Amino acid sequence: MYQFLRPLTASVTYTRWLHLLMPGAVVSVWLFISMDTPWVPLVLAAMVGLIPGMRLAEGIQAQLLLTPAERGDPAASISVAPSDSWSERWRTALWLEVRLLGAGLAGLATVLLSTTAVDLVRSSFGSAPTEQGFATGLGTHWWAAILSPVPVVMLFAVVVSCGEMITAAARWLLGPTPVQRLTALEERTEQLLERNRIARELHDSIGHALTVAVVQAGAARATHDPDFTDRALAAIEETGRNALEDLERVLRVLREADAPPGQRPSLIEADRLLDSARGSGAKVDAKVTGALEQVPGPVSREGYRILQESLTNVLRHSGAVPVRVRIRVAGGRLELEVSNPLTGAAGAPGSGSGLRGIRERAALLGGKARTGPSDGEWRVQASLPLYGIG
Repeated sequence: MYQFLRPLTASVTYTRWLHLLMPGAVVSVWLFISMDTPWVPLVLAAMVGLIPGMRLAEGIQAQLLLTPAERGDPAASISVAPSDSWSERWRTALWLEVRLLGAGLAGLATVLLSTTAVDLVRSSFGSAPTEQGFATGLGTHWWAAILSPVPVVMLFAVVVSCGEMITAAARWLLGPTPVQRLTALEERTEQLLERNRIARELHDSIGHALTVAVVQAGAARATHDPDFTDRALAAIEETGRNALEDLERVLRVLREADAPPGQRPSLIEADRLLDSARGSGAKVDAKVTGALEQVPGPVSREGYRILQESLTNVLRHSGAVPVRVRIRVAGGRLELEVSNPLTGAAGAPGSGSGLRGIRERAALLGGKARTGPSDGEWRVQASLPLYGIG
């Protein structure tokens, strides 16, 4: 019983009813002008449907009234775009014909069944039924009011059925073409990739800053050395300032989706990561071979993030230990290696989102990354191609 009555409480039932009745006003005006040519609205609708902008107008109206839950969804079953081919123009013309026929059916049922319900009530009070409803010739009977809910239920069934049919027709005739569906899917994929990139940016940058701050603060408290404490506070300040700059860049991308993103840090700025790790007590042995200035921007930026995450893992899981960093540009590839001695269970980073992010960054650029223990050390090795990256 509840399943039967649920459409009665759904707002979409009544917006679809409104959508069905709206063309009836146009038809009524024409019939008032000329009752002998009821076919003219159908011809005019077919001609108007060939106008490219008509598909856009009908799509907006149909999405708003027939499928309001899909409004604004890139994957909506009813497209909101002008016709860009003759196939879409003819489909729009056919849609207008179907809409006029649906308006005629819904409008006729609304008038006749509503009038019949009123006539049955009037009949029970001794008034003769009108000639517009189905109760014509019934006469006056006290029991007629008992039958008055019947046409109301019938009207409700007609409205729900017509609403479902006109919605199905709109999805078929106004729905996106396969090319439009593919374009929407590609845009959605780009949005998800951008969100994933932003999440990695925040994880790497803020995670690195917090790790350095925690390590520095713990070391300063343990040493009770004023000079070391001053150096630790300076390192925390510098790392925090860099993290705020990275955060501002990410937020600018979110606030200004159409604006070009700010320049993200690249491997040319790797010294600030190395200095930050040294300031946290780690003994960093770094060696750079090749010209980092010739590394394409996307590769250099992703290499910076891989280095940042690798150093963050060392500080987080191993503390102030010797770290060997090797960056080499040769043979059309960027080779990056970060290693540190395993110091028991704490020396091996886990398999969380950080290490997964390193592998994902490398894979997106057509490269590869390996993370794990090797010869008593924990190593992160990444190999990224330089060519074919714009």
